[in-house]
Amino acid sequence: MKCLKSNKTGNIIRVEDSQAYQMAGREWQYVPKSEWKADRRPAKKEVEVVVEVQEQTIAEKQLNKKKKDK
Repeated sequence: MKCLKSNKTGNIIRVEDSQAYQMAGREWQYVPKSEWKADRRPAKKEVEVVVEVQEQTIAEKQLNKKKKDK
């Protein structure tokens, strides 16, 4: 298996060796597997930030609800 990156779109694909050999050239170039992995995995920091924002929003709604009930 080889990883190829499109020069036009920036997409990274993983294909069999024989297919990669035929595709490599002007549009497609070989890239390390680590670059393909990084493209597939979501960044952990972004996920953690989203969860924190959601938790803050829930807490704010609860506080606002308590203030309205008084």
